[in-house]
Amino acid sequence: MEKTFNPQSIECTWYQTWEKNNYFSPTGEGSPYTIMIPPPNVTGNLHIGHAFQDSIMDALIRYHRMKGRKTLWQVGTDHAGIATQMIVERKLITEQKQTRHDIGRNAFLEKVWAWKNESGGNITQQLRRLGASVDWEHERFTMDEDFNKTVKKAFIDLYNEDLIYRGKRLVNWDPKLHTAISDLEVENKTIQGHMWYIRYPLANQKKTHEGKNYIVVATTRPETLLGDTGIAVNPKDSRYQSLIGEEVILPLSNRYIPIIADAHADIEKGSGCVKITPAHDFNDNEVGKRCGLPMINIMTLNGHIREQGEVFNSDGSENHKIQATIPKAYQNLERFTARKKIIADLTEANLVDTIQEHELTIPFGDRSNVIIEPLLTDQWFVRAKPLSKPALEAVEKKNIQFVPPQYENLYYSWMRDIKDWCISRQLWWGHRIPAWYDGHHNTYVGHSEKEIRTKHNLPESTKLKQDDDVLDTWFSSALWTFGTLGWPKTNERLETFHPTDVLVTGFDIIFFWVARMIMMSMHFMKDSNNNPQIPFKTVYITGLIRDEQGQKMSKSKGNVLDPLDMIDGIDLPSLIHKRTKSMMQPKLAAQIEKNTRNAFPDGISAHGTDALRYTLYSLASTGRDINWDMKRLEGYRNFCNKIWNASYYVLTKIKDHNFIQSNDTQHTLADRWILSKLQNTAAQVEKNMTAFRLDHATQNLYDFIWNEYCAWYLEFSKSILIDEKASSGHKQSTLQTLIYVLEHIVRMMHPFMPYITEEIWQNIKKHVDISGETIMLQTFPTANQELIDIPAEQHIEWLKSFITATRNIRSELNIGPSKPLNILLRNTSKKDLERIELNKACLISLAKLNNINILSKNEVPPMSTTQLVGEMEILVPIAGFIDKNTEMKRLNKEIEKLNKEIQRLNNKLSNEHFSNKAPPSVVEKEKVKLTKTQSAQELLLEQLSAISSL
Repeated sequence: MEKTFNPQSIECTWYQTWEKNNYFSPTGEGSPYTIMIPPPNVTGNLHIGHAFQDSIMDALIRYHRMKGRKTLWQVGTDHAGIATQMIVERKLITEQKQTRHDIGRNAFLEKVWAWKNESGGNITQQLRRLGASVDWEHERFTMDEDFNKTVKKAFIDLYNEDLIYRGKRLVNWDPKLHTAISDLEVENKTIQGHMWYIRYPLANQKKTHEGKNYIVVATTRPETLLGDTGIAVNPKDSRYQSLIGEEVILPLSNRYIPIIADAHADIEKGSGCVKITPAHDFNDNEVGKRCGLPMINIMTLNGHIREQGEVFNSDGSENHKIQATIPKAYQNLERFTARKKIIADLTEANLVDTIQEHELTIPFGDRSNVIIEPLLTDQWFVRAKPLSKPALEAVEKKNIQFVPPQYENLYYSWMRDIKDWCISRQLWWGHRIPAWYDGHHNTYVGHSEKEIRTKHNLPESTKLKQDDDVLDTWFSSALWTFGTLGWPKTNERLETFHPTDVLVTGFDIIFFWVARMIMMSMHFMKDSNNNPQIPFKTVYITGLIRDEQGQKMSKSKGNVLDPLDMIDGIDLPSLIHKRTKSMMQPKLAAQIEKNTRNAFPDGISAHGTDALRYTLYSLASTGRDINWDMKRLEGYRNFCNKIWNASYYVLTKIKDHNFIQSNDTQHTLADRWILSKLQNTAAQVEKNMTAFRLDHATQNLYDFIWNEYCAWYLEFSKSILIDEKASSGHKQSTLQTLIYVLEHIVRMMHPFMPYITEEIWQNIKKHVDISGETIMLQTFPTANQELIDIPAEQHIEWLKSFITATRNIRSELNIGPSKPLNILLRNTSKKDLERIELNKACLISLAKLNNINILSKNEVPPMSTTQLVGEMEILVPIAGFIDKNTEMKRLNKEIEKLNKEIQRLNNKLSNEHFSNKAPPSVVEKEKVKLTKTQSAQELLLEQLSAISSL
């Protein structure tokens, strides 16, 4: 074993060994334990959110694998419809000066597959760097042949059950990408804009209660005025009650539209009148449905004003009664150009009442960075309401539990007000919708055109055209838990590993993915009793990791931290280049460079995978927002070094002392203590892993390894091994305990730090008579109650307090560790004396003492500095050691501290609520604490008096 820990020298080697030997495949004779990886986009790179969740999943899998469970961590990637298509389109334009339309659909899809096979595996390689023990042998892709069959089967079954339909509905439309997108793909940005107050003339010579012949309507999107089909007022608004049912003349179009009553209009907001444009606003669309208003689409798929408005009834059917003529002046204008023209014409017609500065929240496409347009289009939808009922009950009945539980409320809020789900996208890359149309607008759904012709007896002369749209990636990923296991075929893998155990994901996709997986699984998967089968038993929701200032990490802010940079390190120029290249807003580059130089003046040093993972576990609290902490990362790199150095020390001592494994051992007090503390740690870790508190479990291990094993037991072992008077039995027991506890430590640490623990374990396994090729297939340690030794723990805590007290005195008096101390002891109990005699050699060695003298009851010591261990006083004569004023200042500080504690205890005991309500044992405990504190203060006051008289 090398003397210095170098993570780069072991990580890739061990991962290749694990993967080559197929250690990640399901093994074990225990019950199945399954986690499905949330499939990252095939276009993506590993970011800190991936690293966080993947590290948690790997710890859970490695832990349960070592517990004997038959573990499966199913891996795969998502085809990422929009993102992948954009990459290949850009590549096509750059390299061949062609668009996808120039080469056609089939040729374009061939290029997408070629890109995927050549460049689409980047993130899976990065997963390997993180140490992810996924089942690579069964890696899946949401566009592979078998998964495509799964998706088709699901779509066709839902269609045949009337749970999928095609209709004219309002969607988030991206005018640049020419596709509908989900809410998750919409990025809302706050910008400064305007609110225009426009006068709508009243028809039929009607007037308001103020005598005006118009009403004022406020809008931030005046171009949509061309598609207005109503004006809403609140039914309780006395200003407009007499006008409900009347009409206004739509400015510029001169079309008559009704004034309707709807609570959507806020009496206190603006004028109280709201223009209703059902074809271009989601809220207006709901009002239009409630009030039976027609929908007029005024825009093309490019976001330009149409030559003639398209009119539909509120149910999506065509309306041929209303003429939605668009003034020629606005036809074919780009929407924002049309806005300027419309405002100019309204102003000229004296129909602009006022204009105000207004802060707006505007939806942008996260891929295209253009403003999203709510648009009426023909789309495919899933009827979500019938599917939501069993999915709601599964969580209500605790068949599925959220961790932390408060996220159930987010789930309920969406599921109880669920809307139909738009599943079609106007792309070429994706699962093409298995629907064909004939020349008479008839729709046929099936696995293939051949199957459809056979089923419906359609001759070859009947021309069929397949729907050009593809399915939303959320539809295919909703089938992930069972589709990856081979559904719709019945097979052993599906029966063994479904339902899965845990889903680890973020709160932002509870609606988009978690809920839909539950709905789809419970619809398609049935247990042996034909009851709906849940996809997973637990949904573990992680928080969002932000930067050290609490800002969300984003490329535009230049504050993204690449996990691989923290593993391998990166110099400052490379880090700046990475953060400022290919920016959407190049003008921000200078500020980003400045911030980066301030935060990382020397770049980022290499920390290794294990340190990064442990940092992530330490952040795995129940909080929604988590601030990253580079100092914590540095601290856990030091922790790795600590473990490595301790292991090197143990192996060195075993070699130096010719250690032989034996059952005939004479445990020292320190041995009994560390073995007892080991059992406590094992129990705590198991408890916290069961509760998904990986932050607590890793803190349990950190405290034991750093503060008990390294800080104290290694020191105790040194005092035994160098003591010429110590028996060979005690020395052999110390060596055996050193290696025994270390081996248990690395096994308990393995789920969290896989690389360093494998390397250490391979070097120590022969010394503990353990066989096996890898630590990951060893048994996870459990607490042995027989080794719990409370007296030994109490005894060692006394010993630690004694040594710490003498070290504190050294620090206070500025006495170097090499100078032996003569100490005096006063007020010693019988147990103190027994412990001193038993541990005298250890105390002299670790506390660096010359001798220990016990004062008689009435013996007056020389002027000394004092520390307390219980009621026993440790005194070091201060002659030649201290500065009088400094020591008086220290004593006054300690006295004041004790005085505050005495006041607190007195207040507590004098509080009738406490003294009457608290259990008598608790009250008595506080009284004892007060007495001890008062005694300690009296001793310090005596010292202060003595020193002041010098």
